[in-house]
Amino acid sequence: MSDNGDEEAEEAEPAVELGEGASVEGAPLARVASRLHYAIEKSEVDRREGETTIRTPDGPRELGEILEESDEVYFDTRQSFETAVRDVIGTGPIPTADGGSDAGTDPDADANAEPDDEDGGFEFSEEE
Repeated sequence: MSDNGDEEAEEAEPAVELGEGASVEGAPLARVASRLHYAIEKSEVDRREGETTIRTPDGPRELGEILEESDEVYFDTRQSFETAVRDVIGTGPIPTADGGSDAGTDPDADANAEPDDEDGGFEFSEEE
């Protein structure tokens, strides 16, 4: 039998230290999505999680308000639910409680994006 005393001491400490960074209001969409069972109707999601505040690029919003803006009435998979919500809220850096953003990117960067015909990606111009 081997001596696992050192290994057990290492496992007792947290794998990642939590910092003192700015807080972000609301729950991540993935956390809310993980609490649901699929297939599920939009009305059932609203009943269960409608009052939950989630993080969006425009700041925290209630999931019920977001669902009202979606044309979907049924989510057969978790991915279809997350896609429908992201279609309403968009994607991008989430602002912190003090008004900053996690990614530190220019919020107007997408305004300079132009579709690239060759591979469907985007090219960004330096012009402003």
